Amino acid sequence: MNMGQSLVIKGELVGGEDLTLDGRVEGKVSLPDHVLTVGANATLLAEVVAKSVIVLGTIRGNVTAKEKFELRAGGVVDGQLSAPKVAMAEGATFNGKIEMPKKGEKG
Repeated sequence: MNMGQSLVIKGELVGGEDLTLDGRVEGKVSLPDHVLTVGANATLLAEVVAKSVIVLGTIRGNVTAKEKFELRAGGVVDGQLSAPKVAMAEGATFNGKIEMPKKGEKG
């Protein structure tokens, strides 16, 4: 599912499918069994929990990725990150703390 850049969501976003966000979210995003892609035009002021997280836009808040986290060129994350696998491209910006629990551990 795709959510366009003109959308603004305030509160909790919970989903049961992969999601691409290009708008603004303030609150919490929960996709524990699915992939969240934060598009280049997206701004999340949110706590994020997902199976995998791919960031091209901006997240300001804590991120928990159960399988992997990928910060692509131009992406910005400001907050704590917990993920067993982390990839960051040249040109990405990360400010915060990274915890890399072994798969199966709570993070």
